Formats: sequence, structure tokens, C-alpha cells
Amino acid sequence: MSARRAPRLPVVPEALAVLALAAIGAEVLLALVGGLPAVATGAAVLAVAALLAARYVDGADAVDGDYRRRIRLVGSREPTLRYWDAAIQDAQESLSGYELHLRPLLQRLYAVRLAERHGVSLHAEPARAAAIVGPELWPWIDPARRRLTPEFSREPDPALRQAVPEGVITALVDRLEQL
Repeated sequence: MSARRAPRLPVVPEALAVLALAAIGAEVLLALVGGLPAVATGAAVLAVAALLAARYVDGADAVDGDYRRRIRLVGSREPTLRYWDAAIQDAQESLSGYELHLRPLLQRLYAVRLAERHGVSLHAEPARAAAIVGPELWPWIDPARRRLTPEFSREPDPALRQAVPEGVITALVDRLEQL
């Protein structure tokens, strides 16, 4: 599956006409105020600005590290291996441990992998992401699904004390590696 290209915005002739009229008006004002040296300098500045704008617009659908800010794929921090052992152990002990610790880590990794390899946003395009991840694993990382554990509950539901079914964590990691 290849990454899809972003749709290109059409160049509106009216916008180009307005810009051309503004440039001509600026040149006339420079000629009136500063004479020939000001007109030459203004023309050079306008030419450089036009070339930079054309380069920027032409590279709008390309990865252009010189002129564009980095896209932030992960909300708060980069995924690391720092707490994975504890998160996996919590998930193996209870469903609430999965919801609290492992699910957010897996969601971040899936979001990055889907964006980098498939050009799909986990949060903005959930239907496409679900089709890529697969229907059997999607409920485990679906960002639209409400968390199973109440936020401020001191005693979670007894059903949440059950362990995550065997093989689900392995299947999630295997699918992440396949993506």
C-alpha cells in the first residue's frame, strides 16, 4: 500500500493578478520615491521573493526539511522502551493495567507506524486505520473507544481485574512489526 499524495491546491488566476498588480504598484512607488536605484533594488527583491515562493509551493507535497517544520506524529513524547516491562506485566495481570499503561504506548507506536508507512492518521482516519490493522486487533487500540477503567475510581469493576486474553499482546506487537 503506497502513501497517497496530498491534493494540490489550484492556482487561482485572480490571486496571481492581485499579486502582480501589487508588485507593479510597489515598483511605481519606488520609482517615484527613490528613482532608478530603488526600482532596480525592488525588482531584485521581488524576483527573489517570487523564486522562494515558487520553490515553497512546488515542494508543498514533498518532504522539505529546509523550509518546513517537523510533523509531530506523537502527542507528548517519543515512544521509548523505558517502562515497557512494567506496562506488559500490568497488562498481563489485568485489563485495567492494559488500559492504563500498555494501550497508550501501543497507540502511539501504531499512530507513528501508520503515518510513516501508510500515510494514515490513527485519529483522523480511523476507518482506514482499522482496515490496515485488522478487525480482530483494532478494538484493542481504537482511540475512539472509551477507556474501560473509570478515571477516579478507587475500586474498579471486578471484570477489569481479568487478564488480557493470551496472545493478544503478542498479536498486537506482531501486527505492528508487519506494518
